[in-house]
Amino acid sequence: MSNLTRLRPEDTDSSSAEDLPLVTDEGPRSTSRGSRAAARAAASDEGFRTSSRRSRIFGGIALGVVVVGTLFPFWWMIRTAFSTNNAMFSDPLSLLPVEFTLGAFERVLGIASTSDALAEGGSGADINFGLYLLNSVIVCVLITVGQVAFSSAAAYAFGVLRWRGRDTVFAIFLVALLVPGIFTLLPNFILVKELGLLNTFIGIALPSIFMSPFVVFFLRQFFLGVNRSILEAAVIDGAGTWRIFYRIAAPLVAPQIVTIAILQFIFYWNDYLWPLLVGQSEDTKLLTVGLGIFKSQTPQGSPDWAGLMAGALLAAVPIFILVVIFGRRIVGSIQSSGVK
Repeated sequence: MSNLTRLRPEDTDSSSAEDLPLVTDEGPRSTSRGSRAAARAAASDEGFRTSSRRSRIFGGIALGVVVVGTLFPFWWMIRTAFSTNNAMFSDPLSLLPVEFTLGAFERVLGIASTSDALAEGGSGADINFGLYLLNSVIVCVLITVGQVAFSSAAAYAFGVLRWRGRDTVFAIFLVALLVPGIFTLLPNFILVKELGLLNTFIGIALPSIFMSPFVVFFLRQFFLGVNRSILEAAVIDGAGTWRIFYRIAAPLVAPQIVTIAILQFIFYWNDYLWPLLVGQSEDTKLLTVGLGIFKSQTPQGSPDWAGLMAGALLAAVPIFILVVIFGRRIVGSIQSSGVK
């Protein structure tokens, strides 16, 4: 039988006698095992640190590639907008503006004369940028306000009110999320045409102004988190359903309502196909449609790329301001909702 003894405190780095390793009569063999275990632990720690370092390096490289890939088109748009069409094709690979000029912005804003535009390689086409910008603001505000108001009421009904078949109806309602928008394009166009709403702001906004399945789903996630004891207290105090909605429930999810309003405004700001079909007259043409027509106008045989990029850059300014002001709130609301 082997005799077991404990190492003395001075024989080990441990300060607690309970933690001292047991030593047998085998002596040197046990010490050798401990050394191998310590070596394996050290090797494991070193491997973990090496793996962690490699992961950070790989993640940094991947993040850098994504950032460069995302920002490079935007930089190329700026570079082209500040270049001269004639000189731009002489140095097509330059990352900086070729013969820096503000002529493209002057052409888009209608400040430059036709002779000046042609001298800088412009196509000679013009665009009523101010009118198209105003039309886009009117339509997008109309859609955003109507859609958020109606969708908030629907989300409140699906998330807070209790009625028979609520979850079943909501599941069927969500099926609309699976239907591509192109499928409803022709029926909506025929309906708007039959109603005599072609070339009107109402006709452009009508298919989207009442409701969006995505907005209803997004807001319902937050109405589900409203403290029901507050709503029940309001019921006891005699408040009706409508009053509870707009005086209590809606203010509690106001940050999320603002977030989805901004997201929808950005979405419809960039919409092109439906406004192109319905808003053909000059008075109802939106900015995206105007820029598309500006690109297709080539009296000199080639599009005015610098002017087109300048127009796109100016069109992105309102969206850029919204993202800078509300970007953090938008990301936070999307993360808390679980929607990707």
